[in-house]
Amino acid sequence: MAARMDFSPPFAIIEGGYTNDNLPDMDNEKQVTLGKPPRHLSIMQHCVSSGRLIAEANLELDVGIVVHKSSSDEKTEFLPVLRSGSCAEIGPKQYMEDEHICIDDLIGRLETTTKVPSPGAFYGVFDGHGGTDAAIFIRENILKFIVEDSHFPICVEKAIKSAFLKADYAFADASSLDISSGTTALTALIFGRTLIIANAGDCRAVLGRRGRAIEMSKDHKPNCTSERLRIEKLGGVIYDGYLNGQLSVARALGDWHMKGPKGSACPLSAEPELQETDLSDEDEFLIMGCDGLWDVMSSQCAVTMARKELLLHNDPERCSRELVREALKRNTCDNLTVIVVCFSAEPPPRIEIPQSRVRRSISSEGLNLLKGVLDCN
Repeated sequence: MAARMDFSPPFAIIEGGYTNDNLPDMDNEKQVTLGKPPRHLSIMQHCVSSGRLIAEANLELDVGIVVHKSSSDEKTEFLPVLRSGSCAEIGPKQYMEDEHICIDDLIGRLETTTKVPSPGAFYGVFDGHGGTDAAIFIRENILKFIVEDSHFPICVEKAIKSAFLKADYAFADASSLDISSGTTALTALIFGRTLIIANAGDCRAVLGRRGRAIEMSKDHKPNCTSERLRIEKLGGVIYDGYLNGQLSVARALGDWHMKGPKGSACPLSAEPELQETDLSDEDEFLIMGCDGLWDVMSSQCAVTMARKELLLHNDPERCSRELVREALKRNTCDNLTVIVVCFSAEPPPRIEIPQSRVRRSISSEGLNLLKGVLDCN
């Protein structure tokens, strides 16, 4: 996602000057170190053939669904085992403006005596535009704003919403940075079984639930009906899909040349939309990606492909890399950042389609998988 320039080189939805020395210890964060503009990375050439997504012609899809559901007396409280992998590439753009963060063991990083559920994790994708200052600042500070908020951890939703706005204001006060740069922000916070997604912009989080794609965020595009109504109510206009003719997203942090005084309502909002769910044993992984991925791939196609990859090697890092390669193969026009978070130490279970002598049928989950396979071809 990028600002427009004149030169070239949902579940229930809840609306709603720090320095590095003050940051919690994040030395072990899994991040891809990428040079800043100007930067000329070669584009990866080898990509996954989407035709491989069908393992056998008889559609005994090993991307699959299980299965045998246990009886209620066999059910136990599900607790995720969290592990993640990420991949970022410059793609066809001249500069790399994406940032991201992966913390699989958040509890060990929190300098607090407050009791919080375990396990805990934090992930974020930040798609910058107009430079990297906003994306870097938000990546370095957003978690600090969340855990230091007065509502944390009693009311995490309020803490997250407040943190997004505080981070936006703090960036505006950072005199050494280019406050006209901006960034979208997509974060995932996990405590115990609870997954909370917060989004401002057009990055997207998609849950893989037994092969089905469950979208956990909404793309904030100016032409989206709810965003268009909000923008026009606040005096903004949309030209050719761009907010005030300049920006291809309706929500972002930074971009203070397009905002009014702090606290005032303006067409470009930094307020995130939140979506929360309790994870179960049917929830297998989460994909978080910038719009460079979703511009060329449907949510269901990404889940189908990720599930196939995890069945082959059970490695979220390789899985994220294959999603990036596939997006490059499909000629994405943007930077690419993908995070894959797995909720179990084991790979997803394989599909078992029971034989029937009378008639053949396919479950709704199977239909979703088949749709993903066809979308990927």
